[in-house]
Amino acid sequence: MDLQAEAVEVLSRLIRFDTVNPPGNERACQEWLKRYLEDAGLECELLHDGDPERPNLVARLRGEADGPVLGYLSHVDTVLADAADWRHDPWSGEVHDGAIWGRGAIDMKSQTAAEAVALARLARAGWRPPRGEVKLISVVDEETGGAHGAQWLTEQRPDAVRVDWLLNEGGGAVMPYGERRLYGVCCAEKGTFRFRVRARGRAGHASVPALADNALLKLLPALERLGAGRAAYDVVDEPRALLEALGEDPADPERAIARIRATEPTLAALVEPTLGATFAPTIIGAGSKINVIPAHAEFAVDCRLPPGLGDEVAIARASELLGDAQDGLELEWTEAIVGNRSPLASPLMDAISGWVAAAEPGAEAVPVTLPAFTDSRWFRAAFPDCVAYGFFPQRHQDLYTSWPLMHSADERLDVRDLGFATECFADLPRRLLT
Repeated sequence: MDLQAEAVEVLSRLIRFDTVNPPGNERACQEWLKRYLEDAGLECELLHDGDPERPNLVARLRGEADGPVLGYLSHVDTVLADAADWRHDPWSGEVHDGAIWGRGAIDMKSQTAAEAVALARLARAGWRPPRGEVKLISVVDEETGGAHGAQWLTEQRPDAVRVDWLLNEGGGAVMPYGERRLYGVCCAEKGTFRFRVRARGRAGHASVPALADNALLKLLPALERLGAGRAAYDVVDEPRALLEALGEDPADPERAIARIRATEPTLAALVEPTLGATFAPTIIGAGSKINVIPAHAEFAVDCRLPPGLGDEVAIARASELLGDAQDGLELEWTEAIVGNRSPLASPLMDAISGWVAAAEPGAEAVPVTLPAFTDSRWFRAAFPDCVAYGFFPQRHQDLYTSWPLMHSADERLDVRDLGFATECFADLPRRLLT
């Protein structure tokens, strides 16, 4: 069986395990993967925080001498899927029209399969790193924050998962840009700063609105400004490096985005949120009875900030957008997680760039920033010297096709890309652990 066919078989099997989180119930999936890797010659152990139904898998391919550790990270839990919304069964793992379908085909059992098959092939062939080792770390619970998975492992069992270089989700799908073929390497992730906007009024009978003071109406100007406005740009190192790679001037981000939009509108839509704070009102609430004017109303806002920026920037940008619409309202900040990052230059970046150039002559690896966050944040926090990137290379199904399929119906991945990524994960240990 060739590499791609084996990866398709493994991914199909992983998709057929229902690991929707919550509740997760990843045990059967992890035990199957453990047997597959042990049969190939890797050392494996299952680690959990007390819930045996939610074990994390750590598999090791040890080297012949001490040296750096390359980590392959993925998660096997998924978001839910309603079969009624899909053209093909989301739990089938079947191949249709050259793509493998199912929940997790992109996010992210595909990377689990590719990493596992790559290491299994190396182990079966008798290859061992001349120095160092490779660790495959398949975790649970990413979709709800990682408390049972990456967070627990890095905080409670750092001995088992300590790595020097880490590959995870967050990048790799080709981004066509004019005549260029760009493969994004995710070097940083935005931070999360959430808050609530509250208004107070005076309740009254809904049949005589003028005798009351409707709190809900007081929210509307603020809701409109936060939802439709754009904050001033705060361009940090990683987005600056991408703009430079695209041939744009990071000192003039507005013009840069306009020029990118003229060439590839979808790329502009994905890049612009990384250049500054974003504000997305997501939940609104007021009265509980239809015939009562509400005295209290509030809405929740999901704010994301470029890596390294703190709550003082979030507060300043929110105040600028709100202006006088903030008068009489209360803002309560409920969450503050500073975005994380890894160095733009590293031996891991050199290895990825070298592989991309060899796999597709003329293509380029470029740094990108993820608007959301992944389990990489736990590894960067636990191991400050760890260089963690998001990279799962796809050359046929581009980023503009793949991104809308994540957490959506009809999630699928071109089988050629599964083979392409598996080749990458089999090659990188040879480049790094020599």
